[in-house]
Amino acid sequence: MDNHVVELMVRPSCGSCARVAAQIEPIVQEAGWALEIVNVDEDSELAMEFGDRVPVTVVDGEEFSCWEVDSDQLRARLSAPM
Repeated sequence: MDNHVVELMVRPSCGSCARVAAQIEPIVQEAGWALEIVNVDEDSELAMEFGDRVPVTVVDGEEFSCWEVDSDQLRARLSAPM
């Protein structure tokens, strides 16, 4: 099995971040991928890159969505052949 990763860029004070994390966690698990929650405030480069755009969903290193996630689109992306 390949080690595919979905990263969710978040800030601790972000209510939308918690909502999106809860939304995508079962989809990521269902697909057999790993979910990593990344606090952008712990890395100055990430904080500059993502600014106030969190939550940002990153799939295998490529930005997938910002703020909102379409569950069906994410499911399709995670099940697509690489």
